[in-house]
Amino acid sequence: MLKKKISILAPYSSISGKRLDQTISKLFPQYSRSCLKNWILMNLVYINGQIEKRPDKKLLGGEIITIYPIIKKITSNLPENISLNIIYEDNNILVINKPSGLVVHPGAGNETGTVLNGLLHYYKNSQYLPRCGIVHRLDKNTSGLMVIAKTVCAYYYLVQSLKDKKVIRKYQAIVKGNMISGGIVNCPIMRNPKNRISMIVHASGKPAITHYKIIQRFKFYTHILLKLETGRTHQIRTHMLHIKYPLLGDPLYSGINYSNNYLKKKCFYENQFFSRQALHAHYIKFLHPTTKNTMSFEISLPKDMEALILDLEQEL
Repeated sequence: MLKKKISILAPYSSISGKRLDQTISKLFPQYSRSCLKNWILMNLVYINGQIEKRPDKKLLGGEIITIYPIIKKITSNLPENISLNIIYEDNNILVINKPSGLVVHPGAGNETGTVLNGLLHYYKNSQYLPRCGIVHRLDKNTSGLMVIAKTVCAYYYLVQSLKDKKVIRKYQAIVKGNMISGGIVNCPIMRNPKNRISMIVHASGKPAITHYKIIQRFKFYTHILLKLETGRTHQIRTHMLHIKYPLLGDPLYSGINYSNNYLKKKCFYENQFFSRQALHAHYIKFLHPTTKNTMSFEISLPKDMEALILDLEQEL
């Protein structure tokens, strides 16, 4: 178990006359109400340096409230020495550049060898964090930037920032077909009832919005920039297939349905020269959980996508 001390000055305006248990649930939103109440009963909550055992204790405002939260290990996964390619780190967050082929979170068929296992090895306290601090995911074969929390407070702040659409994420992709212009896909997404590992656009799904614009056109493909407003599973891959510009190399959303026989043949054999979806998370921007300063990170395309673009340019 991990035990530490956290103190907060209770504000006069909103706290006066309120119960202790109600107050600390607002001051410490990263913990559940039941946990906070138990910590009061376990003599782990102090007011102005004195133990307070009564959850219904009325406060005046201006008190210094201190808690000693007992945080239990919440993962059974094992640490593994996996390179995380860290591009930024401080006491609250990590920003990593995930390579293609690395799974983010253990699941069926991928119990080990994940980003989560690597985090457990690199940062021991991640075992006490929800999802070991993983705030958002990238698909196994999507490369690029991820922000990871190192504290409970940072985790819940970043999760809420994602919900509030305050985290800006941009991707680069190569799609099949020659796009005429950029646009917006505003179509709900749900899990495919006929194939549970894939997603589909459906009226009963969750709202999903993807912005895209053209970077470069090739003979049969287009290099595009994408910006997410929402973060649904396989959102970019599903949306691009829906508008008939599926990602090059995508084994799950291949979309081989073209009247042009040459293009159909080329798409059919494309996995021989590019065996993953051509998608890279190259940019992320958010407010730091503690300082509230704007943090932004941008990285170049991985070598396989750079080589792919060079090959496509030869066909122009």
